[in-house]
Amino acid sequence: MMAFSTKTFATKTFAIAAVLGAFTAPAFAQTAATPWELKPDMGYAYDKDGKTFSYRMGTSNAGELLKGAKKVPKGTLFFIGHNGQLYMRTGPYLEGDGKFKFGPDQ
Repeated sequence: MMAFSTKTFATKTFAIAAVLGAFTAPAFAQTAATPWELKPDMGYAYDKDGKTFSYRMGTSNAGELLKGAKKVPKGTLFFIGHNGQLYMRTGPYLEGDGKFKFGPDQ
């Protein structure tokens, strides 16, 4: 099993990178939202160079992984900016009719 250190695998990075895959497709297409699923035995990373990785995780050091971990608040939107940087934003991202608030101009 692969050992994880909180120094090399920041939990915040884990949470952010987990959703990165959901936004690599055309992020602003005004189509129905596509649900994505995180797998419990996998870790997802967004490294200092902006690359993404997935890791198969074990359970022997799960306690260490959870030390310093923070829950991602419900209602959080992750996206890649025009500069290639990964961002997160909490707050509403849907209009009252359920359409994506930040979709393309019509």
